Amino acid sequence: MILTLTLNPAVDVSLTTDRIIYDDRTYITSESYQPGGKGINVARTLQGYGAEVEAIATQGGPMGERFARLLEQVGLAATLIPVRGETRRNVAVIDEEGLTLKLDQRGAPLTAEELGRIEAVVAEKLPRARWLTLNGSIPPGTPQDLYPRLIRLAQEHGVRTLLDTSGPALESGLAARPTLAKPNRPEAERLLGRTLFGESDALEGALEILAMGPEHVALSLGGQGAVGVSGRDRLRATPPVVQNGSPIGAGDVMAATIVWKLWQGEEFAEAFVWGVAAATVAAGRPGLGAGDPAEVASMRKKIQVREL
Repeated sequence: MILTLTLNPAVDVSLTTDRIIYDDRTYITSESYQPGGKGINVARTLQGYGAEVEAIATQGGPMGERFARLLEQVGLAATLIPVRGETRRNVAVIDEEGLTLKLDQRGAPLTAEELGRIEAVVAEKLPRARWLTLNGSIPPGTPQDLYPRLIRLAQEHGVRTLLDTSGPALESGLAARPTLAKPNRPEAERLLGRTLFGESDALEGALEILAMGPEHVALSLGGQGAVGVSGRDRLRATPPVVQNGSPIGAGDVMAATIVWKLWQGEEFAEAFVWGVAAATVAAGRPGLGAGDPAEVASMRKKIQVREL
């Protein structure tokens, strides 16, 4: 089984408009509501692949009740931990040309008691798991050692881990030596304190992150693909150009697909290229979606892969 943890889930509201323009009227042409948060996106992608997956997430307030109903509608197995703070609402505005404006709430703080319940739930489920994914931002005030503690707890049970977060939580989590870290370019730049301009910078940055502790690093470069490194791999994957669609959630699809292929026993190099292929399929669609394995396999053949 694969466990995903989302400390800061959300109801994702996607609004499609005729255009995004300031100081003038914009018309909404469609809207949709989905259960969101990076770990929920990862779990839904894994569910689509047929993997055995369970999402662990917090839930609070009226928006949390809506979040729970949306999870039921998509049929995702989930353990929801009640908290006092209101579940977030994130809004994405996407125009007909694919221009996207994303507005995310920060989320409510978690109490020490609530954090203790979360750790207890994870500990209870780890003996039946093979992977634990730690996804997304941590709520304000959450101790920075939470992700490292959970990574070490997973290691005690022989469970592999994905770390996909940002800021101080990323830096502290890397030191606990997760199996896989998947920063995007802005997250890596904030971590390293410099801009990653081109391919050589991206490779150097990925190797520097690798030296901080993880076994594998997949550094996402958005529409330009990704760089993947491990002890023996130095890979550059470049996808074909995607027209229209929406890039929101594509990074989560990439992370989920790498974990899925590693869960199936693939080597990191192949899992990494599958991840880029799945993210490319997802970016070509409105809303979250990786496509079925056959569609991702077809895109896999179009990904250009080079050793660096």
